[in-house]
Amino acid sequence: MEQMIIAATGALAIFLTQQRNAALQKYACLVGMAGQPFWLMATYQADQAGMFALSAFYTLTWAMGVWTHWIRPA
Repeated sequence: MEQMIIAATGALAIFLTQQRNAALQKYACLVGMAGQPFWLMATYQADQAGMFALSAFYTLTWAMGVWTHWIRPA
């Protein structure tokens, strides 16, 4: 189940980033952020330090999108 959530949220988030419609693009960070706990848990449990660090970076990056598009809209 965890792998399915990772795949679905990751694919959908990337898909949303490439939409011409800005109203759709802003959802990418929400979908991406929703998958991050699963990425972090999976990489931690697999003892993959490099992937865990990359997942932490992605979490911060998606959080920037949430801040920019949802918490502090222009």
